[in-house]
Amino acid sequence: MANQPKFIQKQYEFAAHIRNPHTNPRPNDIEARRMKIYSDIFYNNVESFMSNSYPVLREIHDDENWHRLIRHYFHTHKAKTPFFPEIPREFLHYLKSERQAEENDYPFMLELAHYEWAELALSLSEHEPDWHKVDTNGDLLQGLAVLSPLAWPLSYLWPVHKIGPNYLPETQTETITYLLIYRDHEDEVHFLEINPVTARLLQLIKEQSLPSTEAMLQQIAEELNHPKPQIVVQGGLSIMQDLLQRHIILGVNRN
Repeated sequence: MANQPKFIQKQYEFAAHIRNPHTNPRPNDIEARRMKIYSDIFYNNVESFMSNSYPVLREIHDDENWHRLIRHYFHTHKAKTPFFPEIPREFLHYLKSERQAEENDYPFMLELAHYEWAELALSLSEHEPDWHKVDTNGDLLQGLAVLSPLAWPLSYLWPVHKIGPNYLPETQTETITYLLIYRDHEDEVHFLEINPVTARLLQLIKEQSLPSTEAMLQQIAEELNHPKPQIVVQGGLSIMQDLLQRHIILGVNRN
C-alpha cells in the first residue's frame, strides 16, 4: 500500500471503512456524516438483498445475530462478481468455505441456505429444454427418459423444507431428506418431497448410463433386493407419468 499512488491508498481506506467502520478508521479528510451515508447505503443494500434471498434464515435469527453474520460476510468476503443476482451464491460460498462456525450458529445453516438459494437460482436460470432431442409422446419405459434442465433433485441431512421459527431441530434425522425443485411452464418454482426410490431414479436418468428407463427400474429393484421386480417397474412407471404431467420429465430421447 505504501508504494501505491495516494489516490489508490485513499480508495482502499474508503472501501475498508465501508466494509467495517468499527475496525477500520474513517479517512481523515472525509466528513463523518458523509462517510456514514456511504457506509449505510452499501451495507443496507447488501443486508436487504440477503434478507429477501434468504427469508427463512433471516426469520430464525434475531437482529443482533443476523447483522453480525451479514457484517462479517460484508467485511471478509471478496466477491468474484459485481452482479446483484450473484450475491446469494457468493454468500453461500462464504458459509461453505470461509465462515468459522460460531457457538450460536445453527447446525443446519449451510443446508438451509443452499435450499433457499436453489429456489432463487432456479427462478433465474436461463436453461431451456432442447425440444429437438425429445420425443414427448415416446414410451417412458422402453425409451430413455429426459429430465428437464429446470428440475433439480436435492438431498439434505436436515429437513430444510420444514425449518422455521417453530421448528429448529438440534439433531439430524435418521433419514436423508430428498427434495425436487422444478420450474413449470409458467415459470413458477415448486418443491416436492420425494422418496429414496424416486431420488435414485432421477439420479439414473441424469447419468444416462443405461439403455432405457425400464433398465433403470430393474437396477433399482436389484439394489432393493425386491422379490418382485415388476412391481418396482410398474410403480416407477406411475412415478414417471406423474413427473411427466408436472413437466419434470419431458419425454424420452428422440432416436
